[in-house]
Amino acid sequence: MRRNRFPVEQDQDVNWRIFLQLLPYLSEFRVRVMLALLCLVGAKLASVGMPFALKHVVDDLDLADTTTAMVAVPVALIIAYGLLRLFNVIFGEIRDALFGRVTERAMRRLGLKVFEHLHRLDLAFHLDRQTGGLSRDIERGTSGISFLMRFMIFNIVPTLLEIAMVVGILLYQYGVGFATIILSSVITYVWFSVKATNWRTRFVREVNQADSTTNTRAIDSLLNYETVKYFNNEAFEAKRYDEDLATWEEARRKNRLSLFALNGGQALVIACAMTAMMWLAANNVAEGRMTLGDFVLINAFTMQIFMPLNFLGFVYREIRGSLANIENLFKLLKQQPKIEDAADAPQLKVSQGRIEFQDVSFDYRADRPILQDVSFSIEPGQKVAVVGESGAGKSTLVKLLFRFYDVSQGKILIDGQDIRNVDQHSLRKAIGIVPQDTVLFNDSILENVHYARPSATEEEVKEAIRLAHLEHFVQSLPDGYNTKVGERGLKLSGGEKQRVAIARAILKRPPIMVFDEATSSLDSQSEGSILRALREIAKGHSSLVIAHRLSTVQDADKILVMRQGRIVEQGDHRSLLTARGVYAGLWQSQQQQRDEEPS
Repeated sequence: MRRNRFPVEQDQDVNWRIFLQLLPYLSEFRVRVMLALLCLVGAKLASVGMPFALKHVVDDLDLADTTTAMVAVPVALIIAYGLLRLFNVIFGEIRDALFGRVTERAMRRLGLKVFEHLHRLDLAFHLDRQTGGLSRDIERGTSGISFLMRFMIFNIVPTLLEIAMVVGILLYQYGVGFATIILSSVITYVWFSVKATNWRTRFVREVNQADSTTNTRAIDSLLNYETVKYFNNEAFEAKRYDEDLATWEEARRKNRLSLFALNGGQALVIACAMTAMMWLAANNVAEGRMTLGDFVLINAFTMQIFMPLNFLGFVYREIRGSLANIENLFKLLKQQPKIEDAADAPQLKVSQGRIEFQDVSFDYRADRPILQDVSFSIEPGQKVAVVGESGAGKSTLVKLLFRFYDVSQGKILIDGQDIRNVDQHSLRKAIGIVPQDTVLFNDSILENVHYARPSATEEEVKEAIRLAHLEHFVQSLPDGYNTKVGERGLKLSGGEKQRVAIARAILKRPPIMVFDEATSSLDSQSEGSILRALREIAKGHSSLVIAHRLSTVQDADKILVMRQGRIVEQGDHRSLLTARGVYAGLWQSQQQQRDEEPS
């Protein structure tokens, strides 16, 4: 027997206060909401009037003779019945049209708010997230708003209103017996539906959890398509995916069987209520206390009440699910980013572009320091390179400069301004980057470069592509600048993607430039031309260069050598070689590797 790989969540009370949190999103169309509610009441009045028209039609036909005058009465009642049915439908359609706009606008507002909030959250959140599961949570949350509004306003509320009206009519016109049967059967039906739905909620949660996990597995595997191919693990990935699908299948089976139990119990309550009502009405007709029309009216009212109630279990369960999904969305909105601007944070003003790291220490965890007492400065227009072994903390300097994380100790200054005290948007606007791993949008090459500065003209974008030595490659493609790069740029080689990143940096032209292993994916032949392009765009800019290959930073004004999160040496290329320290050792090692490579 397969063991359930997902822990079963304990049944939790639904937060009905979600309705209060949704009110601000509905307040934009107050008039529409009021008109929709008036149409709702009008539709229910027409609905309750139809059985009365039907009763009088049956009674008049039962008593009518063959004269034209007597026949005209039931004909008029039939027309009235038809009009009431028409008004019921028309009012319902107008209500849906009016409230549909309200629901769609609420979904749009909340969806946009979540999207913007996700972009405000810090890098640590996005490194820990599971994209597939997160996208499903957002999708289910926004869809939940539509379902909640549609069924709560247009199903639950109208049904309760109709029940109250029908019980009152039966009590007033036909006595306590009929009203008692209807009221008690409705209460029994609702009680059973709520209890059974609460019982089977755990199975619905299992399905949702299995669905999210399966979706996450699929997306994660497809995003790492190349890795799967490198290690020949297609069968392994398919096996893991099938295991998740098997768990999903088992959860769906339990969910289906529990739904059968719910529907069966509801059908039993409805059958008993209908039988009791018809039995009592038939006895009254037989004894002459009620007409045949009254019998039809009682039957019509009973069916009319239980038809919408027949969906109560489904609606109640989906409303609970929608509330839970919307609550997850609001929980996401409540997540506070660890990196936040002060309320009155000023814009960063870059006059010279001087960068200073003062006694900077940083750690992701207290027991694992990454940087320790790092101090250095980049003078205006100066090019400073940081080199060292992998894991020395070089790329962490870039993340701190972009303020993806805040320093644990010390400070980072740009033209004397602590970057923690300025607006993040203005900080990142002042810094351009050529990253080590360039991730592209699934769009054309032109649009991917254009992304660096959306206000740039097409001519400026093409000039940036030319300066990045990408023009020849682009012209060799059948679709040229409009060539799609594939998801995450998978259709381009590493070098081609890096040239796109260089073109982006050229187009942005900020006062501060960062190159994080900017030529790591280039061959030796391309490296020279790219380095010349980088030197050109770095002129007049303060530049921080993270490098592994020392040959690419020989011209740097200052080279910092890092080891285990500390700066152990600094100076220019010649002085560091003369010192015969860590840098000289790295240089010698790389030269030896280069000499041993086959030509």
